[in-house]
Amino acid sequence: MNPIKSISLVALGLASCNTAKEKVSKLEKLPNIIYIFADDLGYGDIGCFGATDINTSNIDRIGREGIKFTEFYSASPVSSPSRAALLTGRYPQRMGINNVFFPESFTGMPSEEITIAEMLKEKNYATAIVGKWHLGHHFQFLPLQQGFDSYFGIPYSNDMASVVYMRGNEVEEFKVNQRYITKRYTEEALQFIDQNKDKPFFLYLAHNMPHVPIYASEDFLGTSERGLYGDVVQELDWSVGQILDKLEQLNLLENTLVIFSSDNGPWLVMEDHGGSAGILREGKQFTFEGGMRVPTVAMWLGKIPAGLVYNNLANQMDWFPTFAKLAGIQIDSNRVIDGNDISQVLFNTGHRADSTFLYFDATNDLQCYRTGDWKIKKPYQGYEGSFWMQAVKAHDTLLIHLKTDPGEKINLYTSYPETAQSLFDEMDDRYREMGELPPELVVRTDADQSHYDYLKNKHKP
Repeated sequence: MNPIKSISLVALGLASCNTAKEKVSKLEKLPNIIYIFADDLGYGDIGCFGATDINTSNIDRIGREGIKFTEFYSASPVSSPSRAALLTGRYPQRMGINNVFFPESFTGMPSEEITIAEMLKEKNYATAIVGKWHLGHHFQFLPLQQGFDSYFGIPYSNDMASVVYMRGNEVEEFKVNQRYITKRYTEEALQFIDQNKDKPFFLYLAHNMPHVPIYASEDFLGTSERGLYGDVVQELDWSVGQILDKLEQLNLLENTLVIFSSDNGPWLVMEDHGGSAGILREGKQFTFEGGMRVPTVAMWLGKIPAGLVYNNLANQMDWFPTFAKLAGIQIDSNRVIDGNDISQVLFNTGHRADSTFLYFDATNDLQCYRTGDWKIKKPYQGYEGSFWMQAVKAHDTLLIHLKTDPGEKINLYTSYPETAQSLFDEMDDRYREMGELPPELVVRTDADQSHYDYLKNKHKP
């Protein structure tokens, strides 16, 4: 054989081998995951979900260059349960978490729960939470004991007592200027990305805004057409833009899944400080669509086709099994996971396997059930209203076709009684399948509540 030709063939073979190795390496590269969580942000507060008086160009970009979910649900209409469900992939009722924790709570998310962060440690992910935790502040419940390498943020809602900045397991700052919370969280998030750019990472950026009391920095005051609330949301959008810019600067955008969502619906009783549910009915604290259907978008440049719109049911619990799939992690078959892997939805190769969903309120009452496009809602005695929860009229059983009536205005119960009965039976079956659930964790004692009532009355005008 011609020696020159022989050398050429060897070189060609080596080049082919290297190319194959590069392809394998590229396929095996673990994706970074950034989950950006707003607090009490409504379905009608984002441009791509219908807002015309708030500029959310960066969040809209995620939906435009990735996927927009129009029927995406939180597992609860209030904060702590929704966060527990997101991090574990399980209905919060399986943990006894039905309502929100308070600074006086001695309980938190049980240590035996497995979080997204703990799961991803199996593949040596760097893991961090920046922002609101709200799953217990005693040592055993804090993020560093739940799989996170680092934590910076406020452990509770920003309207609760003892608003402090924690770093790790310790209080770092006792005085928090809430005007700069969003900027501070953004700085911490960017620093984490810089420090971990050469390894797979999971960043859970859980903003306190726009939960009341709402604050925006001077740079954003007066910038929106919806007063202070709009200013606050536009600063959140700026923060999202900072994250995307950082990923582009570090050439990480093609290997990072970025998700933006909200923990529950808007706190409507707060009026112009409480956001909008848009086309949906009611808001936070209620199991109408406005309380639990949340604006959600996701992008992964080059992986998720641009401009996807998913018009079917999905929920926050789905991210746990989806991240496991993307990272090549096998979930213990003996552990009940209520979410579904939606990686096929992201890549436009299939639909979510299950089309059912149970709606629990903060009292652990199973109030509604959805299957396909139908939703059944049990009778409700109504609520007269208070300083913390809006009034809602009583209603009989509601049967709603959500595709044609997302605002839940037309009750089809009398027109389709057999469908209603079938949904009630399915709801009972699904609930029984959950098995025996643990007792509710005590989040507030009678003494705590008495003190809360005293403060409320003391500050009445």
